[in-house]
Amino acid sequence: MSGATDTAREIYTTGLRNQHAVENQAIELLERQVGRLEHYPEMAERMRQHIEESREQARRIEELLAGLGTSHSAVKDTVMSFVGNMAAMMHTPAGDEVIKNTLANFAFEHYEIAAYKSLLTLADATGHSAAQSALKQSLSEEEAMARWIDERIADTTRKFLSRSEAGQTAGV
Repeated sequence: MSGATDTAREIYTTGLRNQHAVENQAIELLERQVGRLEHYPEMAERMRQHIEESREQARRIEELLAGLGTSHSAVKDTVMSFVGNMAAMMHTPAGDEVIKNTLANFAFEHYEIAAYKSLLTLADATGHSAAQSALKQSLSEEEAMARWIDERIADTTRKFLSRSEAGQTAGV
């Protein structure tokens, strides 16, 4: 990164730290949700898989930060984990929790997609070409999760509706 400006390196490093915190938030959100999806086993299984992907994404970011001679921000990680827990708890009492979580997860995945695209641009701008592969892998995983959710919004909604009409616990 010899040709990169100090400002570009600072923005890039901050972006990596922020995304590490976002991955921790994603893990917290999904872990809270997955335990409540007894009527949606396919969704629970895909979320478990994405939790592992998110852990791997956080690990990749840690390696990238170490390569830059720094580390993630424990404060940001803690705050974002707390925010993730609070967000998940806000939907818990809702009768349509599974719908609210599906919509929120879809939006969250797109936030992460945008963040990884931005990090790829910053890695390029700072000459951190070693980061391209790791960031592209994470981007690909986030895009796959967003597609998975998108392909199931209608089915999840129909299943929720069917369970509600049958007088069954419709939320999760």
